[in-house]
Amino acid sequence: MADDDELDLAALSDEELVEQMHADLYDGMKEEIEEGVRILLERGWQPYRVLTEALVEGMRIVGIDFRDGILFVPEVLLSANAMKAGMTILRPRLAETNAPKVGKIVIGTVKGDIHDIGKNLVGMMLEGAGFEVIDIGINNPVENYLAALEEHKPDILGMSALLTTTMPYMKVVIDTMKEKGIRDDYLVLVGGAPLNEEFGMAVGADGYCRDAAIAVEMAKDMMARRHNVRAAAV
Repeated sequence: MADDDELDLAALSDEELVEQMHADLYDGMKEEIEEGVRILLERGWQPYRVLTEALVEGMRIVGIDFRDGILFVPEVLLSANAMKAGMTILRPRLAETNAPKVGKIVIGTVKGDIHDIGKNLVGMMLEGAGFEVIDIGINNPVENYLAALEEHKPDILGMSALLTTTMPYMKVVIDTMKEKGIRDDYLVLVGGAPLNEEFGMAVGADGYCRDAAIAVEMAKDMMARRHNVRAAAV
């Protein structure tokens, strides 16, 4: 007889398995998430359905509890890493099926700043919410941001800073975008521990994200509004 701790995921119905995957994501159970994704794919689930119903919904629950102070950064990082393991299996299949994306975001830490835990968390949670995320890393001069915008044509640019000395560089990037006449082509979100709403407005960003959960909510809201505006214009 199987050990009581050993739950046979393959023995669960689809509905039970998805619920269990939500619980496993919450607990950061990487191997169980990989197994759950494979089982659902073997049962004929479309990759996009696995993504939305099992992973995105699971991360939505994680995001709510993170926002409400029930979960903390180390726990959310474990959840995000488990989600990423499932995404590694799904990503090539999603590409084959041209699955719809919520939107595309380029994200990076500004010049002079080498902190990336917060940025990585935001990136993982955005990917978990169905965004395509291009992470350009740390210590980015304005040229890196402009090159990434040119290459990837995202909907959103996300900038992160953890040092008060590097925060003003966000304005350098936004002002350069204005000079080049491309500022209005992108939504710009800023975040990082020393920032606040007033700073975000002062540098000309479209939004300030207090934490990763807020970043996901704001990005989704902005994309929904952008789609509505475009639909109304047609």
